[in-house]
Amino acid sequence: MALACVLYFQFDNESSGYISSGQFWTLLQKHGSELDPHKLDVLLALAHSNAEGKICYQDVLNLLCNKRSNSFRRAILQGNRHLCSKTLMEESSLDLTQRLIRHVAYETLPREIDRKWFYDNYTGCPPPWFMITVTIVEVAIFVYYGLLLDRFVLQVTHSQYLKKNPLVYHPQLRAQTWRYLSYMFMHAGIEHLGMNVALQLLVGVPLEMVHGALKVGFVYVAGVLAGSLAVSVTDMTAPLVGSSGGVYAIVSAHLANIVMNWSGMNCQFKLLRMSFALICMSLEFGRAVWLRFYPSSYAPCPHPSFVAHLGGVVVGITLGVVILRNFEQRLQDQSVWWIFLSSFVLFLIFAVLWNIFAFSMAGLRLPPPP
Repeated sequence: MALACVLYFQFDNESSGYISSGQFWTLLQKHGSELDPHKLDVLLALAHSNAEGKICYQDVLNLLCNKRSNSFRRAILQGNRHLCSKTLMEESSLDLTQRLIRHVAYETLPREIDRKWFYDNYTGCPPPWFMITVTIVEVAIFVYYGLLLDRFVLQVTHSQYLKKNPLVYHPQLRAQTWRYLSYMFMHAGIEHLGMNVALQLLVGVPLEMVHGALKVGFVYVAGVLAGSLAVSVTDMTAPLVGSSGGVYAIVSAHLANIVMNWSGMNCQFKLLRMSFALICMSLEFGRAVWLRFYPSSYAPCPHPSFVAHLGGVVVGITLGVVILRNFEQRLQDQSVWWIFLSSFVLFLIFAVLWNIFAFSMAGLRLPPPP
């Protein structure tokens, strides 16, 4: 804060709120040693990106107060960053918690300046509660129905699996709107639950630490909702269970960001990690396809649909990519965000109208309610 006061009183003689870039460099040379090295990097990024020849006092004040400014956002977008200090990976004498935060930064963020910003400002409060809470609820409900049905493997093949179940999405019960989301708490078996839980904890928790519960939760829930609506449009006679729509949304968004920022992602074994995630997703998707066409134990209703996986992937590579690509930046200022969000809303409206009119107009014969 001392640098900001010096900047304002010493050089801003006209009280305009601005000083020249040359004066700003002079201040950095005189007082830069008083700042945290990471904050100095941020100020240098601001100085190098400025094309107008002047620096705003409020921008500097915001940066020193750990707030992202519009000028700094422009510096990030322009990619004109000159980091004066060593990278986070080169820093030593870190305790276990600091190493974990650094690891998460390198696993999820492609730019060194963003990694330092996250490392400096992450406090662990609030913790990544969304993904952990969802996982606990999913496991608890699965264990409850496992004990109730006395089956844990391929639980969905039990003849009583759908009976009086208030959570599963079923085409005959589509008027009960909560089922378009609540189905994510039910799973086809321990193999289904295990894959989803592993992916959402390994990928979702680090993403929530960096981007927050609001952004990651939005991508997850949007994937779940898109999955159930996609099933209601394309696989109209099938029920639906599992959180795969949400899991595939966050994982596909993360993998797409790694691919688009390949050179900047300095995480270890990134190719191996991507291959592992893709193999797990492919195996789980293959299991879902096989189960969908396996003879049903509760005819004439088929086994759960696999289309929700595809709906989650579409959400991930559209909305998810935009959200996770913009660390601490305003989505409202980006046209691509509004394009994808508008497309998602239009799909929701179309799917709702489809569920209201298409089933009766097509004269489709649906399986009886469970």
